[in-house]
Order: sequence, then C-alpha cells, then structure tokens
Amino acid sequence: MKHHDGSSLTGKLLLAMPEIGDPRFHRSVILICAHDDQGAMGLVVNAPLENISFEQLIDNLGIASDIEVDLKALKLPVMNGGPVDNSRGFLLHSSEFKQDNTIYIHDDFSVTGTLDALEDVAQGKGPDKALFILGYAGWTPGQLEQELQQNAWLVLDPDPSLVFHGNTDEKWDLAVGRLGIDPAMLSGHAGRA
Repeated sequence: MKHHDGSSLTGKLLLAMPEIGDPRFHRSVILICAHDDQGAMGLVVNAPLENISFEQLIDNLGIASDIEVDLKALKLPVMNGGPVDNSRGFLLHSSEFKQDNTIYIHDDFSVTGTLDALEDVAQGKGPDKALFILGYAGWTPGQLEQELQQNAWLVLDPDPSLVFHGNTDEKWDLAVGRLGIDPAMLSGHAGRA
C-alpha cells in the first residue's frame, strides 16, 4: 500500500477502503483535482447518475447545435462527483482539450466547468475522452491527511484508461488490482476459517 508522505495528491486517485464508514463513498474512485494547505477537492469517477443522460442534460440546459451530433452515440456518462454542490457541473477530460478557464490537473487530465465546454462537446468539438460530473468531494484543511492516516483511502497513480473506463462497476476492482491487491482481501469484515 502507498502511504501519503505529506505532499500534494493533486492528480492522484483515491480508492475508498471498505471500512470508510461513509456510504456515499463506498467503493469510490476519486481523482484529486486540487490538494494544498486550503484542503482538497476531487471528483468521483465511478458513480453514474442512472436517472439522467448527457443527451437529457444538454436538452435541459437548452444547448443547441448547428451541427448534428448523435449525443446517444457519444455515450458521455453523467457522474455523481460527490456530495458537495450537486448542481455544479464539471467536464473532466483528456488534456488536449483547452479553453480559457480549463484547469490542468495532470498530463492526462484537465477539468473545465463551463457551458462553453458542453457546447463544444454537443458540436463534436470536445475532448477525446471525457466524463461529465455533477458535484464534487471536498475536504477541509488537514481532513484528507487525517483520513489517510486512518487508512480510509488507498492512493494510486492516475491512469486515463481507468478513469475513462466504460464500465463504472469495474473501476474500483481494477484500481485496487493495479496496486497488486486482491479486492476480496480488502473486505471490511473478518472471515472465519
């Protein structure tokens, strides 16, 4: 297991341990977008919102396009990014896509939080890889460090193939497996032989 050494976790993945104690983060995979002495902010990348599609979201926002893009074929998932500010949207995407207010996270990831980014996606001018995320996970100063000391999270180097992986149900197991750990060994309950 990797232990946090006090440096910034920006660009890293957090994997929720089974005994995290907060059902909102059960088996969560979170990309940390910002981490400094002011706290931390991350986006859950494996919790799809089942009741809304990207196509519905674009319709609800009234985004029109002169160019016909098949939004159903685009298959851009809408994720529940965390319990904070669920009406705030983020386009987490590959870093080749940039706008004036795009925030660089890591060589493979950036985030843009504007309607212009969604308009670009709707017009077929969006990033190669993306997730649309509503809400985020936030930590006050020192809170994430304390949770790491309590072994609530595992830390993993980011991987675009994992973050943008199509099957959200598999992301946690795949991420834990990349640490060389059998996910079954992380059960929150002790077994009896």
